[in-house]
Amino acid sequence: MRKLLFACAVAVGLYLPLAAHAEEPLVWAGCGITKKAFMAELAKAYQRLYGTEIILEGGGAAKGIRRVADGSVDMGGSCRPKLPGHPAERKTRLNPVAWDALVVIVNETNPVENITLDQIRAIYEGRLTNWSALGGADAPIALTIRRGKESGVGRTLRELVWGDVDKNFVSDLVFPSSGPLEAAVETNPNAIGITGISSARKRNVKILQLEGREPSYENIKSGDYLLYRPLYLAYDPGSPRYREIRRFIDLAHSRQGREIIRQQGVVPYLDAIPLIRKQREQWRKSRELAREEKP
Repeated sequence: MRKLLFACAVAVGLYLPLAAHAEEPLVWAGCGITKKAFMAELAKAYQRLYGTEIILEGGGAAKGIRRVADGSVDMGGSCRPKLPGHPAERKTRLNPVAWDALVVIVNETNPVENITLDQIRAIYEGRLTNWSALGGADAPIALTIRRGKESGVGRTLRELVWGDVDKNFVSDLVFPSSGPLEAAVETNPNAIGITGISSARKRNVKILQLEGREPSYENIKSGDYLLYRPLYLAYDPGSPRYREIRRFIDLAHSRQGREIIRQQGVVPYLDAIPLIRKQREQWRKSRELAREEKP
C-alpha cells in the first residue's frame, strides 16, 4: 500500500509542472483592428475550451509581426502582409483568419454620405481641401492619417488606391495608431480618416459609402465593396509553445471559430476565398493607374 501511495505521489509530482505549463497564459500583441475583429472573442472561447488565458497587448501590425520574431510574445495580429525582405519580419509566418474592409469615417454631424476613390485620392494628395466639393459644409477638410508607411491601414490603402506603397499623404494630423485617429474623428466635425470596419463600428462615427456601396457583411464577402484586406495571426513555427498556438489557429478556422467571427460582423477568411483573386486584380489595376499618373 505504501509503495502504491509513493508511486501516486511521484506521478502527481511529475504531472504538476506540466499542468502549470499548460495553464501559463499565451501572450498576443498586434493591431487594434485585428483585436476587435476576432481576437478578443476567440481568446475567450479558447480559455473556456482549454483553460489557457490569452493576454492581449496592442502595438500595431509591425509589432504584431516583429515581437513574434524576437520571441517576446507567443502570437501576433497583423492587418498587413510581411514587408518583403525586412529582416525583423522574415522569421514570422502569417495565417489569414478574416477579411476586413477599409472604411472612410467622418464625424457623426457631417452631412456627406458617399465618397469616390477619385475623391479619396484628391483629399490625400492635398488637391481637395473643402467639404463643399463633396456636398458638405463650406469648411476645411481635416485629414487624419497614420504615422509612417508600415501600418496595416496605411500600407493597404496605398496598395489598393494608388498602387504605390511609398505614396506621401498631405496632412499635419498624424497619429501613432488607429485608436487615436478614430477618436479625433469622433470629436472634430471637419475630420475624415480611414480605418478598419471592425474598429469603426465600435466608434461614434459615420461610415461613408464608397462608390455608392455600403461596407456590409455581404458586400465585403462578395467583393462588391472595393477596399478589403485579410487579417492575420502571426506565429513562429519554432516557438516552444507552437502546439498550443496551432491549436488556437485551428479553433479560429473551425466551424465554432468562424461562427464567433461572423457574430462580430466580420467575414471568416475561409468563407470568401474568391476574394484572393479579386484582390490581386485590384492590385493590378492600382499599379496600372499609378503608371498612367506618372509624368
